[in-house]
Amino acid sequence: QVQLVESGGRLVQAGGSLRLSCAASGRTLSSYSMGWFRQAPGKEREFVAAISRNGGSTSYADSVKGRLTISRDNAKNTVYLQMNSLKPEDTAVYYCAASPWGGRIYITATYYDYWGQGTQVTVSS
Repeated sequence: QVQLVESGGRLVQAGGSLRLSCAASGRTLSSYSMGWFRQAPGKEREFVAAISRNGGSTSYADSVKGRLTISRDNAKNTVYLQMNSLKPEDTAVYYCAASPWGGRIYITATYYDYWGQGTQVTVSS
């Protein structure tokens, strides 16, 4: 079993940048494909980005393509979400998640068995 802890969320102005981190403990991160999801107030949790176990494949929601980048450092047991050109609509709690189900990447939350507690990102206009 793996434990996940997100960090890096804060208040930022529109157009600014942030880097979120997700640190894993308990098991090596290379055993899991990883994803980032977000949930805004009054909305359902939505997929943001995902990365394969070795980092060779990634997938993004259309709303974040070209602005957000997912990466991982398995040696550091950490996954990152670089967020550039932030918009007010990016305001949400961001969660990282780990999927043990094979070597694919997944955009559906049901494939992720382990979740962090979330980190708040607020983008002011």
